[in-house]
Amino acid sequence: MRKPDSPPSQRRLRVGELVRHALSEILQRGEVHDPALEGVVVTVPEVRMSPDLKLATAYVMPLGGKGAPEIIAALDRNRRFLRGEVAHRVELRYAPDLRFRLDTSFDEGERIDTLLRSPEIRRDLDDSGSK
Repeated sequence: MRKPDSPPSQRRLRVGELVRHALSEILQRGEVHDPALEGVVVTVPEVRMSPDLKLATAYVMPLGGKGAPEIIAALDRNRRFLRGEVAHRVELRYAPDLRFRLDTSFDEGERIDTLLRSPEIRRDLDDSGSK
């Protein structure tokens, strides 16, 4: 039996990457006809699959981060269409249900960079290097 906090299997990672590529292609080609998505570039940096591969959580970010709530709402409105398109592109026994979340990893990376540039951290890093 797996522990709940164990890392994802190679299969989950591979399927997540296939779903990510399929979603990216669909969005890049403008196949979703929704006014909120027209003329907006949406990136899909990551897709995480549930252990049974029946749920895919897609982390998305509109270019520049503008209108993120509207983009998430538009993707949710078009979930059935996207699920069908992903099913055609990715050969799985079951087409995964799609869930869309805003990708905050860029914000988190920026927060860490800001912390590392702070005078207190700089001083600590410089002190540890001279020992």
